[in-house]
Amino acid sequence: MKPELKKLLILNAPYLLFVYLFDKIGQAVRLSPGADLSGKVLSLADGFSAAFANPLPSLAPMDLLIGIVGAVLIRLIVYVKGKNAKKYRKGIEYGSARWGNAEDIKPYTDPVFQNNVLLTQTERLTMNSRPKQPKYARNKNILVIGGSGSGKTRFFVKPNLMQMHSSYVVTDPKGTVLVECGKLLQRGGYRIKVLNTINFKKSMKYNPFAYLRSEKDILKLVNTLIANTKGDGEKAGEDFWIKSERLFYCALIGYIWYEAPEEEKNFTTLLEMINASEAREDDPEFQSPVDLMFERLEEKDPEHFAVRQYKKFLLSAGKTRSSILISCGARLAPFDIKELRDLMETDEMELDTIGDRKTALFVIISDTDDTFNFVVSILYTQLFNLLCDKADDEYGGRLPVHVRCLLDEFANIGQIPKFEKLIATIRSREISASIILQSQSQLKAIYKDNADTIAGNCVRPEVASAI
Repeated sequence: MKPELKKLLILNAPYLLFVYLFDKIGQAVRLSPGADLSGKVLSLADGFSAAFANPLPSLAPMDLLIGIVGAVLIRLIVYVKGKNAKKYRKGIEYGSARWGNAEDIKPYTDPVFQNNVLLTQTERLTMNSRPKQPKYARNKNILVIGGSGSGKTRFFVKPNLMQMHSSYVVTDPKGTVLVECGKLLQRGGYRIKVLNTINFKKSMKYNPFAYLRSEKDILKLVNTLIANTKGDGEKAGEDFWIKSERLFYCALIGYIWYEAPEEEKNFTTLLEMINASEAREDDPEFQSPVDLMFERLEEKDPEHFAVRQYKKFLLSAGKTRSSILISCGARLAPFDIKELRDLMETDEMELDTIGDRKTALFVIISDTDDTFNFVVSILYTQLFNLLCDKADDEYGGRLPVHVRCLLDEFANIGQIPKFEKLIATIRSREISASIILQSQSQLKAIYKDNADTIAGNCVRPEVASAI
């Protein structure tokens, strides 16, 4: 007998007694002397005596029907009362909050220690995003908050890096994590990639143009560049100038991406085009070399993305365009450093393959100077978008290798556009982010009203000093 059937029979066996009782009641009414119902009720005692003279149930059809209907009604009453019953917890009416113990966290952990995200010395989360019981599934986004010197890197970043169950993208202030964990990861079969914004000569090359796949990617690149190269004096009232710059950047990058040879698709070419651009207030008919390039492109393809953007830019007066060109040049002033241009001339990062095989990308940033943080912001923006697109287009929505981003000193990275939306959606693609801050106010300073949304999509193991 199947266990389910056996359980059903055991639960309903007591109701056979009600079938018997109602059957006897039906028999008693039937055997009571009297011509009508009132007469039978008055002599019901005689009917019960006659009915129970034989203890066996009556097999008369009407008596059996009354017995079955009566038992079914009792079963329905019990079911309804049980379903609507309030659940009382006797003896703990004033609350039952307590600290969790090892048994409480056990369903959320993996029996194999290496297959866990380490939260504290004793608490862990399984890396399995689809456990046998879905109620124990949790996202792997983590928010760690701890003051300077509380051990965020020592007690959270390094132990999680040494688990070696995923690909890792690690923000590494000062480059110490690479030195201390790099060999371990290399022996574990990891590819090691390094972007060093402190010493460009010790960095692998990174070219954002190598990851442009569509016109949408051009817009994302421009938005990230503008969001992370704002001067202290920029105000909301200067929105016109920002939008004009955006048109100009989109036009130039669109031209480079569509028309330039592969070796010229980089920021060096963009700078040369900006330097070759010129607008004269006293000569509206003047055409710079860049104007002539776009004029020839328009003759070839009037609906070209770059042409459409450039024509909007040309709607401004000569004096206004001159101011916009100055602003663009000032924004890209860091690229006047030859080492930075060389760093971003070609690409060795292979960002779109990090979810294909185990890779460790170390992003070394200065914790005292944010001059080149816009490069890091561009990298992270492209990384998240590339991996999400690849998961959807090639792997049915989930990367074969989980990618964990350990974002130490997250406030120094700069602003990742639409990060509040990314962190809410990357979980299903086998991507997770650990945001590490000195205080939650740092998050609010960068992401304003979206800070609460970002924090709400993370697990919080409290401050790092408690680890």
